[in-house]
Amino acid sequence: METNNDILNQILRTLGSVQDSYKQLAEDVLSIKERIEVLSRPQSQHGALEGKDEDIGTAKIGSNTAKQDPMKALPPATPILSPSLPSLDGSPKLSSNEKTASEKTASPQRRTATSLSSRIILTTYPGQSGIDPIAMNWGYHDQLKRGPVVVSRSQSTIRRRNAIGAHGGSYSVYYALAVASKNLDVDHRPDFTNSEPAVNLGPFPQWADAKKIVSLDPLGHLSPWLFDSMIRNENIHIRPTIAITKAHMKLPELEQSVRAGRLKPDGKICLNDTGELAVTKFAVEPVWFLPGIAERFGIDEGSLRRSLFENTGGSYPELITRGDLKLFLPPIGGLTVYCFGDPSKMSDPNVKLALRIHDECNGSDVFGSDICTCRPYLIFGVEEAVKEAQRGGSGVVVYFRKEGRALGEVTKYLVYNASK
Repeated sequence: METNNDILNQILRTLGSVQDSYKQLAEDVLSIKERIEVLSRPQSQHGALEGKDEDIGTAKIGSNTAKQDPMKALPPATPILSPSLPSLDGSPKLSSNEKTASEKTASPQRRTATSLSSRIILTTYPGQSGIDPIAMNWGYHDQLKRGPVVVSRSQSTIRRRNAIGAHGGSYSVYYALAVASKNLDVDHRPDFTNSEPAVNLGPFPQWADAKKIVSLDPLGHLSPWLFDSMIRNENIHIRPTIAITKAHMKLPELEQSVRAGRLKPDGKICLNDTGELAVTKFAVEPVWFLPGIAERFGIDEGSLRRSLFENTGGSYPELITRGDLKLFLPPIGGLTVYCFGDPSKMSDPNVKLALRIHDECNGSDVFGSDICTCRPYLIFGVEEAVKEAQRGGSGVVVYFRKEGRALGEVTKYLVYNASK
């Protein structure tokens, strides 16, 4: 009698066969489409286009001719569910994965020079013509062989991506608005000159263990410099997901703490009688290693991917179609680490660590609202972190950008009203 595993394996083999058939069909349709386009051109265009050395991947807006792009010329088709990621009911019941876009409506005078095409790629799949993701060996001990996180959809990088999502977390939407409104060129790349981390950090043994770190990239602060040759030689768009800087912190309550004798100025951490503090700050954008996230929650990776796809409005179809991509940059807020004292002591097992994990509370933390006690807890955490650092240990406050335990301010205020 067949077991559930036997049935599942049979389904997966069938899906794999369907996927192979789809690839061949897509190639055949593309070949036919190219022949039809050639035949449909006016005779004068045949000679005009011959001999031109045009880059693959662009198209003329409003013209009948497109440069041959095996990804963008694929006809609309039902997405293929990766054989390694069966749907919950064993059948690929999803919407179409690729459509052609209509002609741009913006006037030519307002358009900036970009590599935008008249076709939109909604999703990709493993083995598709032209798809060649940068190798990603999450948790590998050799940093160069582990590889960078590559998620950009820029023209030179889109086929080399090894991650799903976009840089910037929730701020990626504002980036999209800037591009759409022609205030930022779609091909813009930031200049990282003199923006190196303010302190050296790591490497640590945990970086070489795929199960230890699953929600951020431990090499995120080094990426543009560690993989500089890949950026220069292969024109791959690589950005950091962690930035480290130094700053001073001044809060009215800290001056009161000095006056009350709870904090003592030492000129190094607590700088003066006003309670001004020296701090090292780490800004962290989330990078999820999906197999590790699924394991933490005790679920299978396929269920996690489907839930993320369906509960983000279907915004990331590659969660379903690209089972080979194991990294996801989710559209959520990141976190900031405030380190008091020597940052190298954060991981020193021989010293004590005072740690406060704090979820963002805009009403209390910033505006002093009395409806909750978040800011007093935050100030207490800062005080204790400073004291421990002054005793030779390490003091850390981790500030998460997830208002109301990630429910959001609207839900939070509704709860406030309901509890009054």
